[in-house]
Amino acid sequence: MAYPERFSNLPDYAFPRLRKLLDAHVPGGPAIAMTIGEPRHPMPDFVGPILAANLKDFGVYPPNEGTPELLAAISRWIARRYGATVAENRLMALNGTREGLFNAAIAVAPERKNGHPPVVLIPNPFYQVYAVAAVTTGAVPQFVPATASTGFLPDYSALPADILNRTTIAYLCSPANPQGAVVSRDYWKTLLGLAEKHDFTIFADECYSEIWRRDAPVGILQMAEETGADPERAFAFHSLSKRSNLPGLRSGFVAGGPQGIAQIRKLRSFAGAPLPLPIQKVSEAAWNDELHVVESRKLYQEKFRIAEQVFSRLQGFQAPEGGFFLWLPVDDGEQAALKLWREAGVRVLPGAYLSREVAGDNPGKNYIRVALVAPKEEMQHGLIQLRDCLYR
Repeated sequence: MAYPERFSNLPDYAFPRLRKLLDAHVPGGPAIAMTIGEPRHPMPDFVGPILAANLKDFGVYPPNEGTPELLAAISRWIARRYGATVAENRLMALNGTREGLFNAAIAVAPERKNGHPPVVLIPNPFYQVYAVAAVTTGAVPQFVPATASTGFLPDYSALPADILNRTTIAYLCSPANPQGAVVSRDYWKTLLGLAEKHDFTIFADECYSEIWRRDAPVGILQMAEETGADPERAFAFHSLSKRSNLPGLRSGFVAGGPQGIAQIRKLRSFAGAPLPLPIQKVSEAAWNDELHVVESRKLYQEKFRIAEQVFSRLQGFQAPEGGFFLWLPVDDGEQAALKLWREAGVRVLPGAYLSREVAGDNPGKNYIRVALVAPKEEMQHGLIQLRDCLYR
């Protein structure tokens, strides 16, 4: 049987690759997992009671785009967090951001642009769904390096005009996964201007927006409103996975222009699965409550301080501005991950697994990604083991 060739060039997903690299080897100590970005802080106390009170609603089909109450709660949160006005017809509830980042591309991307196959801009390293979404729509992925020389953010404005004129979607993650860089107001303004000039849409992956060290990251919705940008240019994707420590809830939202959201809703009605009503009830409560978010952020900020103490003598080390990953330089990411597993039992992700090789260069090859999600004591022990194994 023949399968679509467009997927044949995609590498294996990062974690199956990691298992192939490490699982044949015995760990050099009690295993400490610092790979996957699965929050392990306490989830909000209200989750269980709300689910229990609404169990009967698993017996009915839920509304496609989200209940009016959930959409209203999301709209109010956007207003509180970003000072932006986003009506409910510009919102749709998601089964986590990954669903939205994939399906939105299918829903809004044209099949051709200016007579050519379209281009989708992707930061490199990147969250792997961006590339799969691009390939699925028939677009050409354009991997743009996001390295130390560019502040760990892609410099889309440096691309040739012929590439930008074919661009339909530009993905951007802020705070960035894996590097933790945060997009500034000026960067957003420049990118929105570029999108207007070259007629493309920005997909802002902001699922880490509530985890930051010093200042709350600026979001694309507020910048689009402040600059008077066309709402159809700016789509934001958010999730309760990181914000509320609810990765298993699979709940988030997309906000954008009314026409684009209508298209995304239409695709969902044919080919998607809306969130079950009890999940929507929990989500409504989570977007309405900020206390649990503040408490969780305090824990992450303390973890940042611990990381700074552990790596205080590592030249050039700097804790991320946001998110919960460390992006640590090494000679070779795969070799470092294997050494760390075999000698210390600490499991981390080679940076090359989150990047694509372009012109012989993989910008993640000389890094490892380390997740700061474990309880503080376990995390601190893992970081010390990592430091002593790789940097001494």
